Amino acid sequence: MTDSGAIIDTMNARRQLPIDPVLELVDADATEGDGVIATPTEPVPTFEAIYARRYRELVQFAFLLTGDRGAAEDIVQDAFVGLHRRWRSVSDPLPYLRRSVANGAATLHRRRGRDRDRPAPPVSPSELGAAELSDAISALPHRQRAAIVLRFHLDLADRDSAEILGVAPGTVPSLIHRALCDLRKVIQP
Repeated sequence: MTDSGAIIDTMNARRQLPIDPVLELVDADATEGDGVIATPTEPVPTFEAIYARRYRELVQFAFLLTGDRGAAEDIVQDAFVGLHRRWRSVSDPLPYLRRSVANGAATLHRRRGRDRDRPAPPVSPSELGAAELSDAISALPHRQRAAIVLRFHLDLADRDSAEILGVAPGTVPSLIHRALCDLRKVIQP
């Protein structure tokens, strides 16, 4: 029987994980996840570090999808709980977390039985402010709203948005086009 310490050392060497890491986070504005796929010069961030760095961003993302701060915080907490359960098998946590948040927001909308086809109340373009625009966006169907948030707030490419939404990459431009058409009807009656 082999020594378990030698097996762990071999696994750590294959995964390029430091045995006794001094963990530092990569640039907070990095777009390629959280650097979980380690290199010899860049140690893997801990779960706690990713939570501290990404929590606010994900709550804002969830809030834009749901319009409810409390629900957004719950959705993000659930996403982090799911990540914690699968920590060893998730190679890049940011896409996993974004997908979990998008799915959690979709589940919330299904549970609420929200009428997705409800038109936004007409508003005069001269009266349109940030709150009215937010109301118009929140009146969009969930997938259209999510596509708008992913494109214009998180500045993600269609490929990344499609992965988060669980749709084909060609569907994202279509969702955005339909959402913008619906928003134009509210903004320019």
